[in-house]
Amino acid sequence: MRRIYMDHNATTPVHPAVVEEMEPFLQARFGNPSSLHWAGRQVRPAIDQARERVARLVNCNPAEVVFTSCATESNNTAIKGVTAALRERGNHLITTTVEHPAVLTPCYYLEYFGFRVSCLEVAEDGMLDPAALDAAIDQQTILISAMYANNETGVIFPIEQIGAVAARRKVVFHCDAAQAVGKIPVDFRAAKIDLLSLSGHKLYAPKGVGALIIRRGVKLHPLLHGGSQERNRRAGTENVASIVGLGKACEVAGESLTEEAARLSMLRERLEDGILGTIPDVRRNGTPDSRLPNTANLSILGVDSGALLEELDQAGVAASSSSACKSGTVQTSHVLQAMGAAAGTTVGTVRFSLGRENNQEDVDYLLEVLPGIVQRLRHEAQ
Repeated sequence: MRRIYMDHNATTPVHPAVVEEMEPFLQARFGNPSSLHWAGRQVRPAIDQARERVARLVNCNPAEVVFTSCATESNNTAIKGVTAALRERGNHLITTTVEHPAVLTPCYYLEYFGFRVSCLEVAEDGMLDPAALDAAIDQQTILISAMYANNETGVIFPIEQIGAVAARRKVVFHCDAAQAVGKIPVDFRAAKIDLLSLSGHKLYAPKGVGALIIRRGVKLHPLLHGGSQERNRRAGTENVASIVGLGKACEVAGESLTEEAARLSMLRERLEDGILGTIPDVRRNGTPDSRLPNTANLSILGVDSGALLEELDQAGVAASSSSACKSGTVQTSHVLQAMGAAAGTTVGTVRFSLGRENNQEDVDYLLEVLPGIVQRLRHEAQ
């Protein structure tokens, strides 16, 4: 059976060049980079090189790169670290209703400790209004956390405008860029971002590694305490092989960023046009004017997401849903709820997120099998 992977926003396969670069650090070059002897000295330059590669992709200083275990850790470090450091200055945080749980959950956690959290609404197309952000800032606001691109819809926020508002109002700006880095150009410095989170397994590096970019001068308490690694900003022996892999993945992404984005955008348009042209009662979620080149989020009326994904899986197509099944019930995606989608129209929501391995034949195969699946499921639901 043919197998097609269209869930790259969930995770990506490790790039062959990344595997090759990592291999020596899983065996021969095994030293602890904090050690002063030859084994430690053998691996320390590789971490330095990885730091430079990450910095080059997002346009920051290598000294501003802090390696972590994932974007979730980076988000928690940024949010909890800044609020702890600036607690005497204020207790107000601003985020958005469509953030990943790795941002929303730590924000809500801080409410138990006396912090106020404002969640800004988005428009029906998923876009955030920078003017609404400006209006939400008060004298107690110490942190803004807004994602670069949405993991479900692919909608790209006006990050440079958000950064300009934060800089003018002198509020620290954290950006979860896990879905953006490696897919579109990300300029940490030009966007006036103070802290930026990224994840290795979203850009063809292994799982279990990420980074937090911390602008020089930003006050932050570390989340992990112990050793003095990462300039005392993240304790723990470095995951050398994965850090090397992340660095190589950033280098690979930077070399083909423009061409790959254009290729994926064409494939996505072919996919969306094909579905919208052959299957009635399908709605595209998120503005088509500002979104990731690889992401298509569609609501198919009269179809259950779970059943749809199961049928696609049996046909060899791996995709995902914006719904979460808990205790046998289907819950509406919080992102689509925030965009004003009615519960009945989001049950059949599916996200196709394309990647390096996908080609026109994959899209055409999906367009071949999907109409029949939808027709059958709609008939069974009657």
